Amino acid sequence: MAKRLGKRKIDSECRVFNPRWTNEYFFIQHKEKAVCLICQETVAVFKEYNMRRHFESRHKDKYDNLQGQIRAEKLSKLKSGLLAQQTAFVHQSQVNQSSLRTSFRVAQLIASCGKAFTEGEFVKKCLNVVAEEMCPEKTDVFNALCLSASTITRRVEEIGSNVYAQLQQKTKEFEFFSLALDESTDVQDTAQLLIFIRGVSANFEFCEELAALKSLKGNTTGEDIFNNVCQTMEELDLDWAKLASITTDGAPSMVGASRGLIGRMNAEMEKRGLSAPLPVHCLIHLQALCCKVLKWDSVMQVVVSCINFIRANGLKHRQFQQFLSELGSAQGDVLYHTEVRWLSRGRVLRRFYELLPEINAFLCSKGKTVPELIEPEWKWHLAFLTDVTEMLNGLNLQLQGQGKLICDMYYHIKAFEVKLALLIGQVKKHNFANLPATQNFSAENPAAPFPAEKCVEALEMLKAEFSVRFSQLHVHAKEIRLFQNPFLANIDEAQPSCQFELADLQNCDVLKDAFKPNTLIDFYAALPNDTYPNIKKNAMKMFTLFGSTYICEQTFSRMKLLKSPLRSRLTDEHLHQCLRLAVTTMEPDIQLLTSQMQAHSSTSCL
Repeated sequence: MAKRLGKRKIDSECRVFNPRWTNEYFFIQHKEKAVCLICQETVAVFKEYNMRRHFESRHKDKYDNLQGQIRAEKLSKLKSGLLAQQTAFVHQSQVNQSSLRTSFRVAQLIASCGKAFTEGEFVKKCLNVVAEEMCPEKTDVFNALCLSASTITRRVEEIGSNVYAQLQQKTKEFEFFSLALDESTDVQDTAQLLIFIRGVSANFEFCEELAALKSLKGNTTGEDIFNNVCQTMEELDLDWAKLASITTDGAPSMVGASRGLIGRMNAEMEKRGLSAPLPVHCLIHLQALCCKVLKWDSVMQVVVSCINFIRANGLKHRQFQQFLSELGSAQGDVLYHTEVRWLSRGRVLRRFYELLPEINAFLCSKGKTVPELIEPEWKWHLAFLTDVTEMLNGLNLQLQGQGKLICDMYYHIKAFEVKLALLIGQVKKHNFANLPATQNFSAENPAAPFPAEKCVEALEMLKAEFSVRFSQLHVHAKEIRLFQNPFLANIDEAQPSCQFELADLQNCDVLKDAFKPNTLIDFYAALPNDTYPNIKKNAMKMFTLFGSTYICEQTFSRMKLLKSPLRSRLTDEHLHQCLRLAVTTMEPDIQLLTSQMQAHSSTSCL
């Protein structure tokens, strides 16, 4: 039996378009096909018979009598018309794609800046006004832009999902990671649990992102928080063995040894046969708790009472401001004291101390006598408390900031404890070189006896409080010093797995020279893996540690602006997406998002 032949493939014939066919049959080549210039129909195969048959059956009667220059002009006109038509289609497609990308970028800006989704319509009105004044010919282009509230809402959802998908990919590369958690209520009294993740890859690529915002509708017990943390780790496909530490604000539901989050996490790690993650109590909260030993009610009650008298009544407040203006005071007003704000007391005391004569004069003019304002001992206490709280404010500011390493925060705390010890010795000798307000009062009132005993007692209480509050941090001082500067670490105090590696490292002059000019992350990234595996592993863990829940506090401030009384109906999901876009360092892949959908004008917005 003869072998059956397969079907012949047209592509294998390698047919080529002959330019002669354009003049004879009004066809041109376009994208591997022959296109009729008269009716725009296409012929798939470059075969003269097909084109001749098409022309003779459809257009011969009308166009066959065109000859010479007339035929050439008609061909040129038909070619120009087809090209213009194709260009119009391409241009419209490009405009639609640009409009789609613009709507994504505007939505990203609206969400990251905490604006309402309805702001998109206002943005479009502004763009139309700009177009009318500066480029009227482009008005139709801006009108095609879709920025309706529903469109912006969908764009925010899509961008948030894209950023989260990027985070899911990044977490797969983590060698170690840590979590920072905090819980607060929004304007609708819904408990919102923030979970931030900080991870590092084998190449020491650093990532700090919002892992999840969990809305707790019922109780906020340690079990509820633990379940949400487990759910977050499952959603991000995180390996429990890579969990280095958990940082919390120290609330009982967080740090409880048995029923709190830390206790439950330790039990879970033990069940999995893993070592427990390092629990870190937010260092900024610890510092704020230390400040509370300096109650000094005899000073604060008088200061708050005077400020409330001035600011509680609108007329008195305006008169006081006018009074300061007439005196040419450098300060224009007193400040309210807010207990929950970290820096409030120091700033209130500083302003009150600078305006003390003016405040006393104004109160006397209003018939309110405050004898403490003219007592030398009370003024000593005010000046001294002002200086000490300003020192504490300075420490607080040093501990604040996103992306802070635990070694830098520990350095500031250790330095402050040394400063306190020095200050105690100086105050005992009536040396106020490091206390500007106290020194200023001493120079103005040399005859007034300084209450050294009470001031020294306050400093000693503060020093003791720091020692107790930060005792857990001091336990890990050796590991922190090893991470901060391995060349100065004591080999005998290091873990046995790191001792031989430290001996090699500390005697390598090339690495010593490379350590000084580089950042810590660059230095450790450059260390050879085969020579220093344990030192690099320890560094990776230390890099991931959150020293505080500052990033959570900062995000809660954004949350209060996002979900305000005027925007209280914002859903938890949209709140989550807006917060993610507000704090992320990753850029959404808008090109990917636009390629997944068809672009339309504003008349049929997606």
